[in-house]
Amino acid sequence: MYLYGNTWRQIRYKRLVKFPLCALCAELGVTTAATVVDHIVPHRGSKELFFDSSNLQTLCEHCHNSHKQRQEKSGTLLGCDAEGNPLDAMHPWFRQPVE
Repeated sequence: MYLYGNTWRQIRYKRLVKFPLCALCAELGVTTAATVVDHIVPHRGSKELFFDSSNLQTLCEHCHNSHKQRQEKSGTLLGCDAEGNPLDAMHPWFRQPVE
């Protein structure tokens, strides 16, 4: 099943127009133009995930080819935002202490 056709190109274009900045760079307090529309949860051929607009984010090529690829392989998003908080929402830093 080929998903990257005209429909995808239209979705990609509209997404980049609506969200022209890299989402990961923005979390770091850096302004970078987005060039890639990324699937937050890898679609692995699933049409539902592939075309789900809530599963899309815009990234710069560097973030897509480094941070995002590393996250998909290891399951962890490395790095911190401008305040020093981990970028990975599942990081132990965000866990509530047990009383």
